[in-house]
Amino acid sequence: MIFSQERGRVLRLCFLWLSLGLVPLALGGCATLDTMLGWVGYGSGDGEGQAPEALAMAAMDDFNRGKYGAALKTFEEVKDRFPFSDVALLAELKSADANYHMERYAEAKILYEEFEANHPTNEAVPYVLFQIAMCSYQQIGTHDRDPGSAMTAIQAFERLNRAFPHSPYLLEAQARIAAARDFLAQHEFYVATFYVRTDEYEQAKGRLEYLLATYPEASVVPKASELLAQLQSEKGVEKSWLRYVPTVGLPDWRSFKSAFGILPGGESQPAPGE
Repeated sequence: MIFSQERGRVLRLCFLWLSLGLVPLALGGCATLDTMLGWVGYGSGDGEGQAPEALAMAAMDDFNRGKYGAALKTFEEVKDRFPFSDVALLAELKSADANYHMERYAEAKILYEEFEANHPTNEAVPYVLFQIAMCSYQQIGTHDRDPGSAMTAIQAFERLNRAFPHSPYLLEAQARIAAARDFLAQHEFYVATFYVRTDEYEQAKGRLEYLLATYPEASVVPKASELLAQLQSEKGVEKSWLRYVPTVGLPDWRSFKSAFGILPGGESQPAPGE
């Protein structure tokens, strides 16, 4: 089937709007997409003669119903069979989304990065950069594990905000950066208490001094300051600290309200997607 240039452009935008949640799905995934196709003169009917679009509609229907595995399989079929179709771009993006929702973050991140590399000027790139950051953010573990995912997530969110300072993801990215930094501060505090318990006081001091200098806004700062003061005093550390293991972890990013502006009238500005 041969698409005119204008209709092909409109169709791609329709699919993109749908994929990013910018079009309400009140009529249900498949029915809504069929209606959108009808607007540009390509109603699905029985689907004959429109294999790429029909497959995409079926995949979006599964995706919107939470059947991510089935949706992924169909999106991959679209990419393999119809790589130059008008819905191939949608299939690329939603394949990454499906993996993300299945908590296959490493696979999703690769697909998002491939999308960015293949379509660097596409209007979905801010969303893609946000999702790349989220793939690392979702892999942040407990305070006693490797903090590498938190560091990578912060770098990715900061990259998004530098590249697209007016994107709709700015405020949420700022809040998640704050949450990840708080996690890293808690991790440093955990390591410091380990050194205290093993009588390695100089190493503990170094960790606490680094924490206070690097993460002055962290929630654990009061405890870190107290412990450092005890380590620096002539009396030494109280015995209670020797048994102390902090119960900490990644905080809820919504708790960092300072990352969200205040709307006129005192109403808090909601995060994107809420």
